[in-house]
Amino acid sequence: MDLLLRGISHRYGGTEVMRDINLDIRRGEIVCIIGPSGCGKSTLLRFIGGLERPDAGEVLLSGPEPEGSLNPLTYVFQDFALLPWRTVAGNISLVLEDHGLGKQRVAAIIEDVLARTGLSEFREALPRQLSGGMRQRVAIARALAVRPAVMLMDEPLSALDSQTRELLMDDLVSLWQRERFTACYVTHNLAEAVRLGHRVVVLSRRPGQIRTVVEIDMELSERGPGHPELEAIQSQLWTLLRDEARAADREIADVAE
Repeated sequence: MDLLLRGISHRYGGTEVMRDINLDIRRGEIVCIIGPSGCGKSTLLRFIGGLERPDAGEVLLSGPEPEGSLNPLTYVFQDFALLPWRTVAGNISLVLEDHGLGKQRVAAIIEDVLARTGLSEFREALPRQLSGGMRQRVAIARALAVRPAVMLMDEPLSALDSQTRELLMDDLVSLWQRERFTACYVTHNLAEAVRLGHRVVVLSRRPGQIRTVVEIDMELSERGPGHPELEAIQSQLWTLLRDEARAADREIADVAE
């Protein structure tokens, strides 16, 4: 299933935050969205997920849903959003409970996503017993449980230390290689964007507009820290963002004053 954004524009009061966003996210690709602070990255994700409605434009899903899909869209948040009193398996089962599935089917789905995310031995653990990286794995497993057409990922690794972030990026690549999910991935981290994105969408400062789209023609499995081609792309992206980021910082400072 493809995700199509057509003419997305929005204002909050007298402030224009987004202008004429047009973008196609194709089935089986990860599209990373980057931009300076305040450019509307997370707001755009909320429009895609239906949590808010833009003033203008529309979000469309085109094509068949994945076989067995329970939700066409699902979120992975940066703060994990786990229920502390539920076990790992219980947090995953939460998204399955309103779909009328039998106990055996729910159990099979949970066992499948636990195995795919390396969490099988932690199924009875509570979130407080897990590291930050493990908790985010639970959040990813929960998202995968509904077999979404598109995963909406809002800075999912930003709360993690650099070593754990690298491990989770490896996990996401492995998951994508096993079953090619579609994702719209918002991040402020350029290393994440070039490691995971088939395409990287660069937004301008407010009002957020698509400044450019950079396609990375390299298999995800071939990417890794220190890869010279990825470092060159990351440098290119920073060159595009530097002046925008400075201007955005000045705008924020002016508002604060």
